[in-house]
Amino acid sequence: MLKFCFSFLFLTGLASTFFSQIQPFPVIPLPALATSDTGSFSITPSTLLVDSLNEFFDEIKAFNEQLNNYFGFVLPVASKSAGNSCILLFHRQEGNGNQSAEAYSMQVTKQNILITGYPAGVFHGLETLFQLMNGQIEISVPCVSITDKPTFGWRGMHLDVSRHFFTKEEIKKYLDYLALYKFNVFHWHLTDDQGWRIEIKKYPLLTQLGSERKETVIGKCSDTAHYDGKPYGGFYTQEDIKEIVRYATARHIVIVPEIEMPGHARAAMAAYPQFSCTGGPFEVATTWGGFDDVFCPKPETFQFLEDILTEVMQLFPGPYIHIGGDECRKKRWKSCPSCQALMKKEGLKNENELQSYFIRQIETFVHAHGKQMIGWDEILEGGLAPNAIVMSWRGATGGIKAAKQKHQVVMSPGTPCYFDHYQSKDRSTEPLAIGGFNPLENVYLYEPVPAKLLPAERKYILGAQGNVWTEYITTFSQVEYMSVPRMCALSEALWSPASKKAYAGFLERLKLHQRLLDRMKVNYATHFSTQK
Repeated sequence: MLKFCFSFLFLTGLASTFFSQIQPFPVIPLPALATSDTGSFSITPSTLLVDSLNEFFDEIKAFNEQLNNYFGFVLPVASKSAGNSCILLFHRQEGNGNQSAEAYSMQVTKQNILITGYPAGVFHGLETLFQLMNGQIEISVPCVSITDKPTFGWRGMHLDVSRHFFTKEEIKKYLDYLALYKFNVFHWHLTDDQGWRIEIKKYPLLTQLGSERKETVIGKCSDTAHYDGKPYGGFYTQEDIKEIVRYATARHIVIVPEIEMPGHARAAMAAYPQFSCTGGPFEVATTWGGFDDVFCPKPETFQFLEDILTEVMQLFPGPYIHIGGDECRKKRWKSCPSCQALMKKEGLKNENELQSYFIRQIETFVHAHGKQMIGWDEILEGGLAPNAIVMSWRGATGGIKAAKQKHQVVMSPGTPCYFDHYQSKDRSTEPLAIGGFNPLENVYLYEPVPAKLLPAERKYILGAQGNVWTEYITTFSQVEYMSVPRMCALSEALWSPASKKAYAGFLERLKLHQRLLDRMKVNYATHFSTQK
């Protein structure tokens, strides 16, 4: 199919042309600039990967693991070229124009492939090459010249492992998908009411008691809901965490761990009820939604949370710590003598300001340890901590407000960034989901920078991310179904130049890309396959 298309272009005098939206190269996200030529380069198990200065060990290792997993071979690595049939990797030289750490250039000729960039850029180039291989048995990569870089610096995907737990190997597979589509942030939602999933050495009960619930609600929550009667649990040891962090780092993905506070803390309080307002006792939640019992803002609670965050920060070398901050019910605070005394002492007018006080205490601690705190947009309530990043999920309003206050923002509105919503209007054909309708086209057309922002305010929008909440996603196969191809669409919204994007062209490339998805055995949603 590709060779036919190239011949057609050549015969019509278009042997070298910009990637247009009908160009049948199965590359997602769409490169910033590309020109095509006739011919192709064949990759065989004897094709050399040449790293002359031994600068790209991690990138080559990750690429070869990918080849081995999905094509059954690895490429030999050499420090010198043997002439033709080589994939040459070069470090971008200072002063060579585009100096973005994630930018790359690629030249595919009939004789060789040349990929140039800094390590992150070279890795992105290798992922583009992997897509151009497109799951073929006899691998023939079309001749093309690509110059590419991202539009946004924050290109994230989230996964909730608290409601349903996914194994270490499944997390690695999820990271493989992020790498393939050039995402550079993995937001890992590790704690919530329904389960605590990260080992904390100083507080072993968090995983001994907080990681397991006695049963799980069946279907939607209601007063007449039924339960499955089956204990459910799982957690990651610190060694698991370190292994996953290494895996992500080799793929130039930063992991942002989320430790929920002050709400969504039922699992933690089931293990350590003394840090609540009432003293418990509590059980790990067996239903979805929020609960009245939240962390009590008293000195011993802050010490508990600081101890936890100290271990978390030691495990995750990235610059960010996410503390949640969303959906904190304040009923207990209103009747808690300790909370009311603290409000009087600090001159806080209401419980919203008490929440702000709580967040500021945590932000001060996180910042003192060289990290930047992120929270959902509820952290704006009562006043925003000075160095906090806002993740705007309740529409764009929170993001706009934070950007106008000169705070950095990650856009993640429910529409269209929540991938736990339905993909089809005909819900009878879809697995049970939390609700909403979020089709592929909505995701593709998303523009993260709100039009209401002034030009000087737009720089505070770092980018956006897609969220996969798992109340109704019980298996990793279902994670794949809900994420792909919406993940593909979001990657293009965040990486590709807005002027280059068109949904029809995306669909054409996505249909060709199916061959690779099938080889990778991804359980992707196929609604797009009949769209025109």
